[in-house]
Amino acid sequence: MTQSKYFQMNESAVVKMKWSVSEQLIPYSWFKQMRDEQPIYFDEQTQMWNVFRYHDIKSILGNHHIFSSHQEKEEYTPFEESILFIDPPRHKQLRSLVAKAFTPRAIEALTPRIIQITNEWLDRVLEQGTMNVVADFASPLPVTIIAEMLGIQSQDRDKFREWSLALVTFDPAQMLKPQQEMTPYFTEIANERRKRPQNDLISALVQVKEEGIQLSDAELIGFCILLLVAGNETTTNLITATLLCIANEPAAYQQVMSNHERIPSLIEETLRYASPVQSTQRFITEDVTFQGHPFKAGQTVLTWLASGNQDEAVFEQPHLFDMNRSPNPHLTFGHGIHFCLGVMLARLEAKITFSSLLSRTRNIKIADHAVLERINSQSIFGLTELPITFEAQNCPN
Repeated sequence: MTQSKYFQMNESAVVKMKWSVSEQLIPYSWFKQMRDEQPIYFDEQTQMWNVFRYHDIKSILGNHHIFSSHQEKEEYTPFEESILFIDPPRHKQLRSLVAKAFTPRAIEALTPRIIQITNEWLDRVLEQGTMNVVADFASPLPVTIIAEMLGIQSQDRDKFREWSLALVTFDPAQMLKPQQEMTPYFTEIANERRKRPQNDLISALVQVKEEGIQLSDAELIGFCILLLVAGNETTTNLITATLLCIANEPAAYQQVMSNHERIPSLIEETLRYASPVQSTQRFITEDVTFQGHPFKAGQTVLTWLASGNQDEAVFEQPHLFDMNRSPNPHLTFGHGIHFCLGVMLARLEAKITFSSLLSRTRNIKIADHAVLERINSQSIFGLTELPITFEAQNCPN
């Protein structure tokens, strides 16, 4: 069964279901079937190679010479100008420029503000005893943080969320519209920062130079778009998925409630089990035989990270959610030169989120009326909403 057929045949099931992490949200049994029977498969309908096993995926992501992130074409969208779609030598140059904002020291310095923002959003819902995790907490939290890092108005967060969702859909036309809107939005801010720099990331990026290298206007806009999407959408979905997982696993919930030092392990297992990033693609630069299959230059390879994270050759009993799993070398943040630049920020936000949430609430449950809807994306796993109930406890003054 191809990935396009899976989503067509299960459209109604994928879209709406009673709460649980199951086939209706993530196609675990399909991934296993493909790993067992057709681990490398060419889909005639999409004209893409699909790769399902952990070591094959890691091999592809680790070889940017043959499996490139850059697709040769006449025109590029602003998003495609970001470092996500560029290979060396330019990728190394750009990454060295923007990596300064993501050093361990720089990320650690954000801790007090992230704690403050997290508790501010919790304050809004704590007395209610209910919330829609996505709209009330998981979405506005990372948007507020990313907006502050960039130096833009967090009150535009509804617009940011709309842009982010459009950029991870199936529809290329739908993906183009937000980029057309974001380009003048970020261009205006960048021009303003050139005249009047502030203590924010956009100001730093428009001024930074290293060995005569600096970001072009297109690369700057591309990075802002990438950071908005990657820093918002994936963290939102990680927070939401973690709550969904502990709601399904009472033992894990009780364990982490009694020992908050287990929060990082909880987050890592969610990253593996309910990967916010389900797949990523590469473009073949030359004819090559890969595991006996004739890959041709110009073809596209879709690597199913979520399937690799379920590979029995790497993970013992991968179908089980085990927050004590160690080691846990999941592929959710990628591999190779494009390994996620914001990994430390994502982990820090998630750790602080659940430290605060588990300290200030108890008895978290999915609301009885909840019927969940997966966002319209095969590359990203997320929910449009997640209603929960809880009891407030230990509220700080």
